[in-house]
Amino acid sequence: MNYSELYEQIKAKKSFLCVGLDSDPKLLPDCVKEKEFPIFEFNKAIVDTTAKYAVAYKPNLAFYEAEGVLGWQQLEMTVKYIKEKYPEIFIIADAKRGDIGNTANLYARAFFERISFDAVTLAPYMGSDSVKPFMEYQGKWSIILALTSNKSANDFEQLKLDSGEPLYEKVIKESMTWGSKENTMYVLGATRPEKLKVIREYCPDHFFLVPGVGAQGGTVEDVAKNGMNSHCGLLVNSSRGIIFADKTENFAVVAGEKARELADEMAKFL
Repeated sequence: MNYSELYEQIKAKKSFLCVGLDSDPKLLPDCVKEKEFPIFEFNKAIVDTTAKYAVAYKPNLAFYEAEGVLGWQQLEMTVKYIKEKYPEIFIIADAKRGDIGNTANLYARAFFERISFDAVTLAPYMGSDSVKPFMEYQGKWSIILALTSNKSANDFEQLKLDSGEPLYEKVIKESMTWGSKENTMYVLGATRPEKLKVIREYCPDHFFLVPGVGAQGGTVEDVAKNGMNSHCGLLVNSSRGIIFADKTENFAVVAGEKARELADEMAKFL
């Protein structure tokens, strides 16, 4: 999926919502826990009620890898289902990989060939060698961790360099030379909206993947006012606030309602 196709979907749905499929087996409703593939059945139901509002889905791989082979199988089933039924939707592997050499090549193959994800989140700490193998895939995206929403992000991300700029700024500016707006996004936390405006000054065209709305305290309004560009340039993620909003047999219906509420709010800024 290219930049224009993603923007066209945003315009068509009047939404820049990314639904995080952080499908923790311990939190699944009882009505799916006894099924052969409980995570997949849960995801399938969530997707079917939120697809009209979501432009992207983001499975966090930890919740699948922790279940071993069965978890990985259900991840593949989930991606295949979305690709077949909702081919216009962007799918992100929230994997946070960050290795070099042949290892990076194999990670890229895993996410872009073995499972047909559109994008993968990457930790750039080891430099360009850890990102460029993913950029070799046409139509695929590298989503680089830059300024995250977790409390301990300040341990490293905001350290001042000799130049006076914070480390996350150096990461963004340097990695912008590795790829382009057509294959590179940045993870920027919704809990730091004042930073989005500053980052937009030197990164005007790239998409930002913005977690932290809802349960972590970020708001759509703050993110949109500070981070939006002329092509929207935002994918705002909500996970627990949508997928675990209800634990009864109506979980999927309620998830759809929560997704609609966020999409309606997003439409005001498009």
